[in-house]
Amino acid sequence: MSKDACERAARLTCWSGPVEPEPLAGGITNTNFVVRDRGETFVVRIGDDIPVHGVMRFNEVAAARAAHAAGLSPEIVHHEPGAIVMRFVEGRTLSEDDVRAPAMLERILPLVRACHYEIPKRLRGPALMFWVFHVNRDYVATAREGGSRMAGALPRYLAINEELERALGEITVVFGHNDLLAANFIDDGDRLWLLDWDYAGYNTGLFDLANLASNNRLSAEQEDWLLEAYFRRPVTDGLRRRLSAMKCASLLRETLWSIVSEIHSSLDFDYASYTEENRSRFEAAYEAFQNSPEKS
Repeated sequence: MSKDACERAARLTCWSGPVEPEPLAGGITNTNFVVRDRGETFVVRIGDDIPVHGVMRFNEVAAARAAHAAGLSPEIVHHEPGAIVMRFVEGRTLSEDDVRAPAMLERILPLVRACHYEIPKRLRGPALMFWVFHVNRDYVATAREGGSRMAGALPRYLAINEELERALGEITVVFGHNDLLAANFIDDGDRLWLLDWDYAGYNTGLFDLANLASNNRLSAEQEDWLLEAYFRRPVTDGLRRRLSAMKCASLLRETLWSIVSEIHSSLDFDYASYTEENRSRFEAAYEAFQNSPEKS
């Protein structure tokens, strides 16, 4: 835990008096705390803009406020540069095993659909686009400029990124969460909440579906269910291949994110191990993509 981050959380102007921030586990982009004040409990996210990752806090705040208005996310009660304060949700953070349960997937899909189609109706101010292929190209350039230990692999990653972008084809633009890790869902016993809008932005809905599938290791049968339930039509080989391309792009993005974080992040996290874990998963996904049928 960063002492500076804790002190920063304690000094926020929204508190009624002295508070004692308690570290909250998780988070590899922000430092998080629980704070109790005026008989209520809040979560404080301490983190400035991270340009190398495309994280701009004005965008996170706007997305989180729109998500709250759409009934997906807890209310933001205070925001100032480098800090976001939201209401605490009492519940259970999901695991990958939780997400893979069929009954849970049936609860998650409506949240994803609402994110895509309800948030844009409530979003205010400037908005970003999260185009994973641009993100990957920028990460490659950043890693190369930073003298990454993975420099030898970067040209191949760039070529694969271009191949995946061509395979995607035409898209419908929606508003994506773009970081559907199991830990970003909380079950309070009555409903699910979707948290952490660092990477939110306009995108194709296929990215969130692929992100959900790859992050939580869904089976091929579950992926088919997800595609059919989301698009409300029978699944074709062409759609499967497009999802496969986006799974690769999602895992390549996670790999490159970690490669860049090895160079630029000051958080206490084993990014090198995270790079290797995601690189291995990306290579397996890319092999599956290469073997997928191209017919529609």
